[in-house]
Formats: sequence, structure tokens, C-alpha cells
Amino acid sequence: MFVYLSKKIAIPNNFRLNCIAWNQKEGYVAVGGEDGLLKVLRVDSNTSGSNSGGKSRNITTASNLSMNQTLEGHSGHVQVVTWNEQHQKFTSSDENGVIIVWMLYKGSWYDEMINNCNKSVVKGMAWSLDGLKICIVYEDGSVIVGSVDGNRIWGKDLKGVSLAAVQWSPDGKLLLFGLKNGEVHLYDNQGVFLTKLSMIPVNSGENETIVALQWYDGRNGYVALDCPTLGICYRNGRVVFMRNTNDDNPIVLETGMTAAWCCWNSYGSLLAVTGTMPLLGNGETKDTNVIQFYSPFGKHMRTLRIPGREVTCCAWEGGSLRVALSVDSHIYFANIRLDYKWTYFSKTVVYTNERIGNDGISITFWNTVNNTCCTKYARALIAIDSCGEHCVLAVKNDPAQGSEQFALLVCNSIATPIDSKFINFEPLWVSMTNNVVITASKNNFLVWSYRTPRNAAFNTGKIKREKIYHVDETPTGVTEVIQDLDKDRSFEAPINTKASMDPICCLSATENVLLVGRESGMIQRYSLPQVTITNRYNTACKLYKISINCDSSRASIMDTSGLLTMLDLEGDSNNYDSKDDGDGNGNGNGNGNGNESVDDIKKFERKDVWAMCWAQDNPTLLAIMEKTRMYVLRELDPEEPISCSGYICSFQDLEIRCVLLDDLMQKPEDTRNELIVDLEVKSLRDTRELLVKVGLKEAQNFIQDNPHPRLWRLLGESALKKLDLETAENAMVRCTDYLGIQFIKRLQNVHNDQLKKAEVAAYLGNYDEAEKFYLDMDRTDLAISLRQKLGDYFRVVQLMKMGIGGSDKQMEHAYNKIGEYYAERQNWEGAKEYYEKSRNLEKLLECYYKLEDFVQVAETVQQLPDKSPLLKRVARMLASVGMCSQAVAAYIKYGDVKLAVDTCVRLNHWDQAVELAKTYKMAQIGELLNKYANHLLSNGKRLQAIELYKKANYNLEAAKLLLQLAEEHASFRKNPLRVKKIYVLAALLIEEHVNSTPAIKGTRSNIVMGLVENNEDSRVIENAWRGAEAYHFLLMAHRQIYAGNFDAAMKIALRLREYEDILAPEDIYCLLALSSAVHRSFAVCSKAFIKLESLEVIPETTREEYENLALDVFTKHSPRDVRNSKAECTNCESLVPDWCVACPSCSTRFPACIVSGKPLMDLGNAWTCTVCKHHVATERDVVNINACPLCHSTVTYM
Repeated sequence: MFVYLSKKIAIPNNFRLNCIAWNQKEGYVAVGGEDGLLKVLRVDSNTSGSNSGGKSRNITTASNLSMNQTLEGHSGHVQVVTWNEQHQKFTSSDENGVIIVWMLYKGSWYDEMINNCNKSVVKGMAWSLDGLKICIVYEDGSVIVGSVDGNRIWGKDLKGVSLAAVQWSPDGKLLLFGLKNGEVHLYDNQGVFLTKLSMIPVNSGENETIVALQWYDGRNGYVALDCPTLGICYRNGRVVFMRNTNDDNPIVLETGMTAAWCCWNSYGSLLAVTGTMPLLGNGETKDTNVIQFYSPFGKHMRTLRIPGREVTCCAWEGGSLRVALSVDSHIYFANIRLDYKWTYFSKTVVYTNERIGNDGISITFWNTVNNTCCTKYARALIAIDSCGEHCVLAVKNDPAQGSEQFALLVCNSIATPIDSKFINFEPLWVSMTNNVVITASKNNFLVWSYRTPRNAAFNTGKIKREKIYHVDETPTGVTEVIQDLDKDRSFEAPINTKASMDPICCLSATENVLLVGRESGMIQRYSLPQVTITNRYNTACKLYKISINCDSSRASIMDTSGLLTMLDLEGDSNNYDSKDDGDGNGNGNGNGNGNESVDDIKKFERKDVWAMCWAQDNPTLLAIMEKTRMYVLRELDPEEPISCSGYICSFQDLEIRCVLLDDLMQKPEDTRNELIVDLEVKSLRDTRELLVKVGLKEAQNFIQDNPHPRLWRLLGESALKKLDLETAENAMVRCTDYLGIQFIKRLQNVHNDQLKKAEVAAYLGNYDEAEKFYLDMDRTDLAISLRQKLGDYFRVVQLMKMGIGGSDKQMEHAYNKIGEYYAERQNWEGAKEYYEKSRNLEKLLECYYKLEDFVQVAETVQQLPDKSPLLKRVARMLASVGMCSQAVAAYIKYGDVKLAVDTCVRLNHWDQAVELAKTYKMAQIGELLNKYANHLLSNGKRLQAIELYKKANYNLEAAKLLLQLAEEHASFRKNPLRVKKIYVLAALLIEEHVNSTPAIKGTRSNIVMGLVENNEDSRVIENAWRGAEAYHFLLMAHRQIYAGNFDAAMKIALRLREYEDILAPEDIYCLLALSSAVHRSFAVCSKAFIKLESLEVIPETTREEYENLALDVFTKHSPRDVRNSKAECTNCESLVPDWCVACPSCSTRFPACIVSGKPLMDLGNAWTCTVCKHHVATERDVVNINACPLCHSTVTYM
């Protein structure tokens, strides 16, 4: 960072100032001094960018006083002022104990409250972060906490202590009191003592008084996770940094000064400490006013001397770019140029504001061409540099990615890492060339040959890509040669990591030179790519930054005080150990690029420099920033300065690009083109002025004296506009513009001056002007051709509609291009409109698809001829959204039946797939179906397999799976109704199979079915309804028992004996025994018990229970039937019991009524279901029901 004094404001009557405070929100500055002096100032920054030639761009400097109000109310010396930024108030107090709260009303400050207790001197006042409470401490130990509306909340007298400072914690829950003896006491916000911060080292002495307690509130984020936020400043210059009040390892810093005040900046990244310290000046040591800046971790950043006798206080501006100091009877403003971590390459600004977040710090890659941003996150960014098309980030490594603590990431312009290197030493400085990255800690530096997509082919894995050197070593290149020749890589030189007495403090590199600066002022020069030390240069300054020009002939050096000097690198290169103060070279011409002598280079210096950048295409041009002015040095001679406060991005083609990083860092997400400023050097500005106001000849003479390709190109373009082809050609030759030379040769063959002007305008990019020339000549065709080359097809269409300028084919081509324009921007409605005009079906399909107008996609099939390749694309589109039938139609029209079948299979339209396979005689569909079904079954997806077979019209296979499912559910012995439904569904599928198969359709005998079906299929078809019948009668029997109809229940139970292969025999005969017992048919009951006792599958205990139950029943009742109704067999006319399912005489079987379960002796009056072919005794029994009791199909009457 660089600090310099920018403005001085004198206080009238030479009143001495004691305190100063800066409102960081509104910019008001309050100062208090002796004899009741209290003033409020408002210092505005000139941020306007309006000036002739753009010479004033965001000048960060104090300029105008928009307010200068003197406030009356104090009679004694004003000791403390503090702001309440939340409520736009401030409070002041004087040595007499008078406290006044001031408020802003209609642009002026007025006293709102006055407290005059005259009890003691106020030593400190602090508002809480929310602005609702103020704490006031008095020297005698009194503490008062009040509210913003003036009410006293609580007061306390601390006995035996003398207070010196007070501060709220950021959350407003704690209060810190600093004592005169150096102790710090911690209280809660109600005044209850909590603890004494004993970890702060306090030595008894007069200068141990605390002068300031500063606690950063964290409102703008933190620079690190463990960042100290509490700063305690003692008068003897000791500063203690603490992370919190429980920090047992605080950072203790000895500043070597007698401190007066300290304060944090707006982001908690810098602590300013002001006071006096002994400094050497004019050969003697005397106390000097200074302000020193430290990082939160105690690292010294910069010291600024301040004129005057005594500095009393300091305060930061809101954006942390300025600091105000009260010195004697003056207010000094110092501007701060921060060292942001940023770089620029390939039109991309890479930057970070170092605010830590949940993912670490955010590194933004801002493409300044299209104003887009990419973001990369890292734990911490240590250093950054760039070259060509890549940048390198030196970051702290994530422990999850490796044991190394740090990493080097080479990234492209969209934040994508293309190579990485993990290291164990801290990369404090980094420099990058097109081939290598050089990074250094205080003791070592690493030379790493990184890989990019372009040079990856040249970097083989066998070649060692990195090498670590110690700064105290003297590499000669021998080790690298040995390692290159050592194919087995058995030779490995040890790495020296010993701490150096003269550490590294900066470095810079080009393709063939590496300069390493050390804290003693020595610069070591190494050759690249073979690292060999070639020279040492001694300088008499503390090095801060080094930069090398484009041809490695000269280096610019900047020290910590902002002094810029030069170093000649093309002098006596054999002078290995120079002791000169300048550059270590003897005599001779400095750089071969100019006329400076070595003495001139040695004597050159510029003060107050905080940035520098060499031109990329001219080794004698250097741009530097001095305070808020930019100077361009040509041959060490400065040009006319340009007012600018931007940071230099690049210097090329006599143009300097700057970025206003101060604005960008305050709002990192607010990237806009106004933050990029392009400035021209004087020679470019003068050339433009000569060409406009004087003439080509004078301009040419000037350019010959100040040659540069950009100036010759400017001359050539100006000569072209005036049709001075000879001068233009000469200029194009000088700037090696081959395309321009070719254009001039072509232009010499054109004999129409108007046409020449049009061609020149088009060549120079003035397309509207060129078009106007063409139209004035009535050459619409040339205007159309120009616009076509530019891709401006909107204008092409306009020109064609203006008159005869193109054919229908050209118009269609233009419409196509406009459609492409809209399609590239995802505007599919606009694209569709123009593709329809151009009759481009291929592109229309894409538009319809993107707009989800699938009906139009399907209709396109009718417009396409057979075998058209577009049909295949249409089919894929339709299939992707599930429109199977339309996709199949497209494939059929295309002529690819296999793809049609595959589409049906993929979309699970198996019926259509089978139909297509049968129509086009494709045999493999059955195999594919079975394979897929087996896959589903292996994964336990039986229902999906059933659905698959059903959709493919493989009803018999689906029925088999349903029968297996029914048997599985029956084994659970739960929910018999569900089992019946499954059996019914299987039977219905079998009926569909029978009706759809011509070979077995209609009435068939078992023999015929055996000829057509295999044995298993025949059995399944023959017994299609047995399972449904079994569970139907089982459910019916239970219903009859519960209804008390025991006769019907027994008859149904007797019929259930036919289904012992489906139902459990134990269940059948238990039901039969129960129903016959309650029906008092004990003969039937006896037979049922005999059957139960003879079952082999029941356990012995159950068998004994059945025997005991039979004994109990039949000891009371003889085994004979009480009721014995008979009916006549319609076949043999013999009488049989009415419960018989078959005639004992002629074996005629009697079908059951599916409503009552009774055997039907005579089917003459019976009703038959048209679906399951089962019978009901009479049609009267189905009058009151809507569906068949067995198959549940709708009742129809025969």
C-alpha cells in the first residue's frame, strides 16, 4: 500500500485540536479542540469523470468543503467526539464534564441534549452498534449508560480505578473498560463485572495508560476466519490484537512510538496507529509525528511522516481510502492506495476483496468485453500474477486435497484451472511468464514449468518440471544439466530450507531474466530457463516492487517509500558483483533503445510512485502512478501528466488501460464498463491532433521522429480517408500491416473515387458511411454484399425490400440467417417466424420442438417425402416425448421398421411392437419380449411383467403369471376375496387368448387343444375358472353360514370337495363338518371328521383335538342325516340326494348355481353368463343384480 498527504485544512485562530471523528456513512467530520472549539466539516470527493479528453477519472482526493459549521456550547477543551451513524447524531464532551448530543436538522447541526454534571473529566464515549445506547466513562471511575432518546439506563461508580477508555462489543452485550494502569475490565451491558483480561501483558509504569480501545464490528466482513478484531493501544506504543475477550494467545506488537490514538478501517483489514516516534532527519534524531498501518495480524504495512508538533487523533473515511488526522491546529487528509490482490489478462480482470465467506474468499474473473463474471473460491489468496492467456493463483490449500499447505493454480480467463502445483512453503510473491511460474517465500524460490493446452505436447513427463532454489545459493546450471541427462532420475539435489539472514522481498521475471530482490537492497539476477546466477546489483533502498520491460533491457524499482529508480540490464553483464548504488554497471550506453547514458539511468528517480507498468511493445515506455497523476516516461522523460486514480491494467499500442479498483472492491458484484478507463499517451494524442488540424505531411514527419506501429497505422488510415494511397501504403509498410497493403493494391484498381471512399469506409469499420456511399451510387448490390459480410441480415432484408437487390433465394438465405440469430439467443418464437418465411423445415422442426409444439412436429411428417433423412429426426423427437404412434409412422415412412419396433419397445407399447413385428414378419420380437419380462421378474417386478405381456397381447403368459400371483397370495391365508379377483382376472385373460387364437377359437375338444397347445398351456386353458370357482364357493359358504342358511352352506361345502387341489383340504372339511353339524346332517358330518382325522399334513395334537371333538359330537348324536331331500336325475330318472354334484347311477355331473351354490339337475330354465359360461338356476335369480357373481361382467339375458 502507499500513503500520501493530499489536503490540509487550517483551523482559524490556531486553536489546538484534540480529537476527530469521521461519519463513515454520510462523510461528516467532527473535530474538537481547545477553548470549546467544535466544528463539523464535510469533505466531498471529486468522482466526476467529465473533463476534456477524459483527464479526470475518479480522482480520490479531498477537494471541496460542502459544510464548515462551528458549533457553540462548550467552554472547556473538547476532549471526545463520537458518532451515532444509525441515528445521524454525534456526541461531544469537554474537560468540564459537559456532554452535548448534536442532531442534523435542515442541513445544519443543533444541540439536542446537554448534560452538565461537572463531576469529572469524560475520558471516553462509545455508541453501541445499533445506535440505541451510549456508554460514558469518567476519569474518576463513574460509568453512565444512556439511551438514544436521552434517558439514563444505569450508572455505576467503580471504586479505586481511574478509567481511560470504553468500547462496546459488536453484539452490544459486553462493555470493555480501559484503565489508566493498563488493565482492561470486562462487564456485561447491565454493569455486572465479568472478568479482567489478565492475558494482556501489563508492566507497571506511567506510559502503560490505554489510549484507545477499538473493536471492529464486522459489518463489512472479515479478511480471515481467525482474524483479530479487538485492538488495545497503549501510550508507550504497545498494541495488543485479540480475536475475542477469551483469546489466550494475543498478538502483542511494539510499534516503537508514543501512541496518541488508533482506529480500524471500515473492513477490519488495517489498524491505523498515530503518535510520535524518534526518526533520523538531517543527521539528527528527533521526535516526529507519524501514522503507521498494521494488518490485523500485526504485520507492518506502511509508515507516513506527518508535519507539525503533535498529532492527537486520526479517523478513517467510510471507504477506507482516506484517513484524517488532527495535528496542532490543522486537519490533514492522507490518501491510501491499497495493494489489492488482482491482475489483468486477456481482457479479464481477476480480483478479490478478501472477504471471507462460507466457501472461503471469492475470486472473480470479470470479462470486460461481454461484462460476464466467473467465480472461484479459495481458502485464502496469497499472491496473483498473469501472463498471456493465463493467470496463476497462489492459495492456501484445502487439507482435504493433500498434505501440502499451499497450491499454485494456473487458470484461464473463465476460472478453470488447467494446471496445479502443491508446495510446502508459503508463496508470498509470484511472477509468471509464458512458460514458467516463479514463486518465492522469504528464503526459497521455485521455478515451475506449467502445462497449458498449447505447450502440453512439449512438456513430457520425463522432464523435471520444477526446481526449488535457496536465495543464498549460487546456481550455475550444472545440476539441471546432470538431471536432464540422468534418465533414471537417480540424482536429486537436496533442498536447502534454512532461514536466510537477508530474506527475499520481491521478484520479477521475463522469458530469459529473473530478478530477485532482497531486504538489504541487493538484487540477484538469474538467467532463464536454465537458472544460473549472472549478476548482483546493490541498491541503497528497501525494495518493494520490481518490473522488467518487454525486451529485458531495463528494470524499474520501487521502494517502500514510493521512490522509483531504474536498473540497466544490458550493461556489463560480466560485472558479477557490482557495488554501485544505481544499477551496478560500469559505462556504455544504457539499453540500446534510447540515448540515455548509464549515469542518467543511475541518477533517475521519481517520488510518490505507487504503481508502474512497462509497455508491452516498446521497451522505452513506462507508465507510472504518482499520487493521483499518471505519467508516461519516454526515454526517462515524463510526458504531460494525466489525472487518474485507476490501477494500470496494461500498456499497449500507446494506450493505457486502467481499472477503477477502489469502486470495484467496494461493490465487487457491480461490474460495469465505466470502471474501465482507456488513456492515450501524448504522442498518440498529438498525432491525432496533427492529422485533424494540420495535415498528412506534418504528421508523417512527427511520426518519423516518434516511430511506433500504432502511429503509422493511424497515419495510414487517415491517408486512406483522403485517398492518398501512396502515403497510406508507405505507412502500412512501416507498421507491417500486410492486409492493409493488399487492400491498397486492390484499391488502386478502382477508378471511381466514390467507390474508393466506400471501400475505405468499409475497411476502416465505418459501415454505415460505406453503405451510404454505395446507395448514393445506386449500388444496392454492393451495400447488400457488405451487410452480408458483416452478418447484419436485418439490414440485408431492409435493403432487398427497398428495391431490386436480390433474388428469392437470397431472401430465403437472409431469412435463414435472421432465424439463426434468434435461435442462438434462444428466442424460438422469433426464429420460427423467419424459418417459416425461408421454408426451412429442418430448422422449423427444432423450433417446434423447443417450443413444445409437438403437434406441429407430427404434422411435418406429411410434408416430407419418403426416405427423407429428416423423418428419422422427427421420429426421434416424437419418441422423446412419448408420442409413440406418430414416431412409428415417421419411421415407417422413413423405411426403418426395426427402429419403429425398437421405439415401441422402449416406450412400452408392446402391443404395437408385436403388431408391427407380425405385419413385417420380424421374428425376434418374441425373444425380446421374453427377455425383458424375465429381467422384470428377476428384479421382483411381477406386476410390470404382467402388464408387459398384456400390452403385447401375450394374454396366456400374463394369465400364467397371475395364477402364480394368486397361489402366492393364497399361501398367506388372508383376504380370499383378493385371491378370487386375481383368479378371475387370469381367467378373463385366458378367455381373451382363446377368442383371439383362430386355431382354438370356438368349441374345441381336449384333443384338438392338445394338438394346438402344449400340455401346460392346455391344462391352464382347460382349468381357467377353477381357481375363481373355488374361492367363489368358499366365500359363498361362509356367507351362508353367517346368514343362518345352513342347508345351502352344507351343499356348497360338499361341492368344495372338488377343489382340494386349490383349497386346503383341512379348510374344506372343517367348513363341511361345521355346516353339516348345524344342519343336523350327522352322516355327512361323520364323513367330514373321518376325512379330517385321516389327513396326513396336520400335526398329531390337532388330530387328537379333532378326535376328541368327534367323540363329543357323536356320543350325543348318531351319525345319520335328519333331513334327506332327493331330486330326480334328468338323464337316468333315478332319485339322488339334492346335494350330489354327480349322479351315482349314470355319473352325470350337475353344474352349480353361482348364486346359491346348489347343483342344477335341469339346465333348461337356467341363465348362462356370456363371459364365464357359468349358470344360475333361473333368470329370476339375476334380476336384482347387475353383474355376474363369479366374473363380475355385466349381466346380459340370453
